Amino acid sequence: MASPRQNSSVRGTRVGATGARKPPPEPPPEPEEVGDPTRPRQVVNYVMQRRAALQGLRRNGLRDDVCDADPMLLRTAKYHGEAAGRPCPVCRRADLSQLTYTFSPEMGDTSGRVRATVELKTLAYEYGAFRVYVVEVCRDCHWNHVVLSYVLGDGNPRTPAGRRRTP
Repeated sequence: MASPRQNSSVRGTRVGATGARKPPPEPPPEPEEVGDPTRPRQVVNYVMQRRAALQGLRRNGLRDDVCDADPMLLRTAKYHGEAAGRPCPVCRRADLSQLTYTFSPEMGDTSGRVRATVELKTLAYEYGAFRVYVVEVCRDCHWNHVVLSYVLGDGNPRTPAGRRRTP
């Protein structure tokens, strides 16, 4: 019987071969021409999905399907949320909170954190591109839904931030 190294099912390869090559590194992204880094671009509005979820709630009455906020999301809304300025579409209480999350490989460890809306203008000049997600949360009935997402940044790619070293 022939050993796997001598007769491979794929021509030109050897099973168990050492010295596998790593793929070449990806070239850095090209700079993007951006007039105003603080102006949202690539905007995605989730109003249709939100409307469909609320219609399903009114038709079927299955509140557990749409009012299922994670405890950590509720805690984040309590301590870091900003007033949305509109009542909750489910329970009609006026204390709907809004959270703003930012994501980018350029941000390193700080990617995925909740930011105050006023911070976004400063971040737009610090990073080439980052995606912002706006989530509305009701702490009373646990309604939560992504409202909007968009990209901010000055268009000049930076090297991704590394992990912070802890002593």
